[in-house]
Amino acid sequence: MGRWRPPVKRGSPYITAQGAKALQEELHYLWKEERPKVTDAVHEAAKNGDRSENGDYIYGKKRLREIDRRVRYLSKRLDELIIVDRIPDNTNQIFFGAWVTLEKEDGDEVCYQIVGPDEFDVSSGKISMDSPLAKALLKKKKDDAVLVRLPEGEKEFYILDIEYRPHSVE
Repeated sequence: MGRWRPPVKRGSPYITAQGAKALQEELHYLWKEERPKVTDAVHEAAKNGDRSENGDYIYGKKRLREIDRRVRYLSKRLDELIIVDRIPDNTNQIFFGAWVTLEKEDGDEVCYQIVGPDEFDVSSGKISMDSPLAKALLKKKKDDAVLVRLPEGEKEFYILDIEYRPHSVE
């Protein structure tokens, strides 16, 4: 099997103001803080002689490649992202940035915010707008039932509440 892989489909270009700030902080940290430390460590390890058996040198070079790859990605991605920092005019429908409270088939309630693919974190209640659940929820209203195709089969959710919280970036 060859090394060729099909191109990955790009995620939606939208992000919340908080998500954009987090990506910018990550870029700053990698470029201004972590990369100089790793560069210094590689420089010191290179002074120790035989680089082929020098674990600090080999690991440091590998880490520099990882940092550079992530910095390139973040730089390009931040240039193409559209920051959504306002509440939509129609707050009765689900749009990007909405906090949606759902009731599952078994009666359990869950609350998710619909965010961009660069900032989703299911454990903190943030789902990507490209996910099957978010795609099914978009433009729906309170009290609607939504049928979602998930890998484990079809599931039905009932929309209990839609909330838009003010956008604040500390």
